[in-house]
Amino acid sequence: MGNPILQFGTSRFLQAHVDLFVAEALRCEPPKALGCITVVQSTSNVESRNRINALRASNVYPVRIRGRQADTTVDSTVHCNAITEALTADDDWPTLRDRIRHDVKVIVSNTGDTGYVSFSEDVSRGFEGYAAPRGFPAKLAVLLHNRFIAGGEPITLLPCELISHNGDTLRDAVIGIARQWHANDAFMLYLQHDCVWINSLVDRIVSEPIYPVGAIAEPYALWAIERQENMILPCEHKDIVLTNELSHYERLKLLLLNLGHTVLAELWLANQSPADMNVLNAMRNNAWREILEAVWQEEVLPVFAALGKQDAARAYLLDVRDRFENPFLDHRLADIARNHLEKKQRRFKPAIDLARELGLNIEQRWLVAALA
Repeated sequence: MGNPILQFGTSRFLQAHVDLFVAEALRCEPPKALGCITVVQSTSNVESRNRINALRASNVYPVRIRGRQADTTVDSTVHCNAITEALTADDDWPTLRDRIRHDVKVIVSNTGDTGYVSFSEDVSRGFEGYAAPRGFPAKLAVLLHNRFIAGGEPITLLPCELISHNGDTLRDAVIGIARQWHANDAFMLYLQHDCVWINSLVDRIVSEPIYPVGAIAEPYALWAIERQENMILPCEHKDIVLTNELSHYERLKLLLLNLGHTVLAELWLANQSPADMNVLNAMRNNAWREILEAVWQEEVLPVFAALGKQDAARAYLLDVRDRFENPFLDHRLADIARNHLEKKQRRFKPAIDLARELGLNIEQRWLVAALA
């Protein structure tokens, strides 16, 4: 039997999140994972190729968990052994086309911010051809067509890219490619109604790579998965949450964690503070900490209370404080402050707009001033 989980992307995030979840689930008695993972390098990136080569030499790599959790310092190493096959799309395309026909049950991906881009050279190629298409949606179109022609069962696709409605977006990109290639109605129905495209949200800071393969990550981890009929999950895990309200988890992350980062970046810019200042330094600045806590308590948490989500928001905020106070993480405010004006619009404005929509009588003076 082949590996039932096919993963596109070799990023340190996947190594310390999905791949680690599967490895831990496989160690349960009885195992709580479908099986092992085939990982695919889908780009020509040199570092990705080095990771593929390292995984071919040994399927065991370290994930070091470092940070704060419930007022306790965590520093431990877990060895991950869930990946038992490593392929490159360019070199192993025939093998990959063979694997997809029947062996695979779930496809996972994390192909980066531009992973869903379609390339002009893919438009005219169609489903056949010895070489792999360049774009990820085009690769999926070919592979799913192979599966459809072979009579393989519909498949579950679980993208992990940080894109809102990532499952819907990836589905539409693949369907768009299939239309350009003049796919027949039966295959279009297979893509639209038989394959299960899942929206999900991943939340974990994976701060550093370990070379040639491995990663350093914070203790906090979340994979929030929107519940759908007929979906198949790669594993069961304590940090996987199945939900009918994925927007709730997206809002928690945006208005508490992301907003908190941007509040600190705003203070860093306004005070012209040192270039190497990080989140931990900022949290130890009493004046800045007071401002951040006031924004959370007085300008954001009332919004969650009005939505009936106050307890969940307060619980999430406890985790956020631990994450911001991670003594091992050098998360520079200079990095957070990139595209700062855009981030303020995306992170502050929704809190203000929601308060108005809900008819809340709160001033939100700091957020409004920061946007002015």
